[in-house]
Amino acid sequence: MSSTQQVLAAGPSTLNRPRRRSWHPHLPGVELTWAIAFIVPYAAVLVAFAIYPLAYGLWMASSPSLYLTLFASDEYRDAVVSTMLYVGIGVNTSLFFALLLSGFFMRRSRWVKAMLVVSMLPWALPAQTGFISFHWMLVYWGFLNSVLEKLFGIYGPDWLSHYWLALGANLVASTWKTMPFWTLILLAGRMAIPQDLYEAADIDGATGFRRFVHLVVPLLANLYLVCTLLSAIWMIGDFNTVDLVSGGAPGSTDVLATLGVEYLFDHGKPELGVAAVMAALPVIVALGILLIRRLQTREVQL
Repeated sequence: MSSTQQVLAAGPSTLNRPRRRSWHPHLPGVELTWAIAFIVPYAAVLVAFAIYPLAYGLWMASSPSLYLTLFASDEYRDAVVSTMLYVGIGVNTSLFFALLLSGFFMRRSRWVKAMLVVSMLPWALPAQTGFISFHWMLVYWGFLNSVLEKLFGIYGPDWLSHYWLALGANLVASTWKTMPFWTLILLAGRMAIPQDLYEAADIDGATGFRRFVHLVVPLLANLYLVCTLLSAIWMIGDFNTVDLVSGGAPGSTDVLATLGVEYLFDHGKPELGVAAVMAALPVIVALGILLIRRLQTREVQL
């Protein structure tokens, strides 16, 4: 009897019987070896460049006496105030103007689409180049004062030598850099709103400002809050803007990030520098937890 006849004689149970896999999940095999080979490099990079530096930083800043010295410092208290102003004003300003610009870019004109592309350039350009340009424009003999003098006969101040002017320069530079990104995010959120809702609002007579308040704002509220939390986390750790635009000058415009680097390189006290940065960790963790909760809430609603 041939093999085909034997299989047919055995009945359908033999035909439907699944093939036995050559690899058992509980036994080591080629697949497991390759999986380990792929995981080990990633795990090593994670340990070397993420876990170890963070653990070492926490160990350096674990002494309570460091924080007593830090909290007693006038530089630290000034940096805390400057950080609160920088983050509080910067986040809300950037997100508010991004919300308004996202509505403008909803227009379907070709020149508006071209303006959208142009508006993305600050976000695409290297941050260091843009912030250094801001710095040289605002020095006493820089571009801004030269324009004021030649066009209006006004002798401008030394913008980076006054606290509020230097803080304002940092805020303008940060908003210029980050606002295009948030505009694009909020524009995507606006475009996700079904067109039927806009048409229903038009039928009900809710146009212009009323449609914005009663339709757009409620539907974008969760996205706006998520962007606000994420922007706050980023700005708390922002070093480039303050360092390159105002240089922390006058000294009270230093934020926690620049103060930590100043302790490290200028004063030769790395433990105080790490402690200055780690002092913001509870706020960042709280914002991160709130951000994750908002994202989970959004998933449940979907």
